[in-house]
Amino acid sequence: MSYLVLARKYRPQNFEEVVRQEHITRALANALTSDRLAHAILLAGPRGTGKTTIARILAKCVNCETGPTATPCNTCRSCREITGGHAADVFEIDGASNNRVENIRELRENANYMPAHSRFKIYIIDEVHMLSDSAFNALLKILEEPPAHVKFFFATTDPNKIPITILSRCQRHDCRRVDLTAIVQHLARLCENETVEITEDALTLIGREADGSIRDALSLLDLIITGATGKITAELVLDVLGGLDRQSLFDISQAVFDRDAGKIIDIIARLYDRGQNMIKLFAEVLTHFRNLLVVKMGGTSQALSDVSEYELNAIKAQVSDISQVYLHQILDVLFKEEIVIRQSSSPRLALEMAFVRIIQIRPALPIDTLIEKIDILQKNLAKNLPLAPPPAATQEAIKSPAPAPPAPAGPESRPAPAPKQPAPKQLTPKQLKPEQLKPAPEVPECPNQAPDPAAGPAPPPPRPENNAKKTEPLETSWKNIICRIAEENPALAACFSTSKMVKTGDGHVEIRFATNKFNVTYANRDGHQALIQKTCSLYFSDDIQVSLAGTAAASRNGLANKQKSKQLEAEALNHPLVADAMRIFNGKIVDIKILQEA
Repeated sequence: MSYLVLARKYRPQNFEEVVRQEHITRALANALTSDRLAHAILLAGPRGTGKTTIARILAKCVNCETGPTATPCNTCRSCREITGGHAADVFEIDGASNNRVENIRELRENANYMPAHSRFKIYIIDEVHMLSDSAFNALLKILEEPPAHVKFFFATTDPNKIPITILSRCQRHDCRRVDLTAIVQHLARLCENETVEITEDALTLIGREADGSIRDALSLLDLIITGATGKITAELVLDVLGGLDRQSLFDISQAVFDRDAGKIIDIIARLYDRGQNMIKLFAEVLTHFRNLLVVKMGGTSQALSDVSEYELNAIKAQVSDISQVYLHQILDVLFKEEIVIRQSSSPRLALEMAFVRIIQIRPALPIDTLIEKIDILQKNLAKNLPLAPPPAATQEAIKSPAPAPPAPAGPESRPAPAPKQPAPKQLTPKQLKPEQLKPAPEVPECPNQAPDPAAGPAPPPPRPENNAKKTEPLETSWKNIICRIAEENPALAACFSTSKMVKTGDGHVEIRFATNKFNVTYANRDGHQALIQKTCSLYFSDDIQVSLAGTAAASRNGLANKQKSKQLEAEALNHPLVADAMRIFNGKIVDIKILQEA
């Protein structure tokens, strides 16, 4: 007896055996149960996902002696003939080789005859998108109004090539790619039935190489079983298929994170010697770093590309100490190098140079991390730097006693001794420069200002009483609060440089911004809001509620600017001096630039 390959031996014979197409089998089963099955059904999807198999099962459901039913018996004459592929009333037509209009005309003529012994005459057209335009036109009429005893089941991998007039006359069902877990589980059951000993890693490699196709996975498993003499391992699968082991991808990514260029070049050389295609290797590396980024962003396993549970745990462990921004930088370089690698005459060299450029990247820190580091640095500097000593004149004034009152004038009176340091020369207002006449900017005096070291440790400044706070201007209170916030978070205090406090009710104040959006967002963070609320409550010594209201500075309307620019250009062109200059020098206007207002 001739050998029957696994793809034919284990072809599903009912809807329950179809792998991962429940959305189609459930809909068709409900249609059969409620007697609402369409006369033309189109099954679309990738190769090897069960389109033709579902069409054959559906034909058995329709023509079964116990049917129409969602569960064919597979024992009656009609079911056995369809399973064997020699049913008199079920015609399987290859659309690629029977794509002429004459074939469709012959189909139309035969469709008018009643079935031989079945309930329906069924036409299964595989790869229906390969029909010619004239063949599609010949199929239109019978497809729209077929005889009551005729059903059409179409299968295609490219539904976009089918005319819309055909699509509108069919009920369409799309098959999905089979995920890696389902393929591995299906192959494991078949290997158990065939008494084949194989490891889970080997099944994972076969399932990943199948790329979502059950038929491809069974064909690869057939090939592996033929070339194996004992237990099938992942190393054997790699030798037979020439695929890429996932550990090499993890080694490459770890070498990138460790900035080890030599290790990356060694890994690429090892894979190159094993016959690995460099362009395919680059695609696998790109997918691997994409998975790393998805996991770092908190994505689920459904968002990953054919990743097993063990590999998912390995990815989480590898990116635990890697920043999301750094992974973004790596992917940017990989995408920029994709065209160079694909079009290069030496893809291996181009791939190595791409990784050298990636290793030279300096990981960027997020803006929040930078701000936190700046805050910590400012606090450390404020604690470690010594306080500045007072000026020499101030020290001399502290050491010297208070001057005695002047003695009465007399003939024997002597002038007082000159001081050691001459006093600064006083200038009259006329001798002062204009910039010296400007008043000095007002700097709010913080209550916790550094004390004079010569005067010894000063007691903490007294907090204003509630009565004083009630009479104190709100602007002064807000300046004092900002000074206290600056002691704990200088960056947050800088955000309030252009803000003001407004009392909106009893026990409620509002801090209003007139600045850019960054300051508003930075001040609205949870920890910062708590600090503001705490500082205001301590300052006012009562239960007060604080709210933030940010308003960014309004920008000029772009349409108004454009209209103003056109008006200025027209005025410049119509100016008499411009016209005279063009006439005298026989020139022409090349460009007009609008000078920005100061």
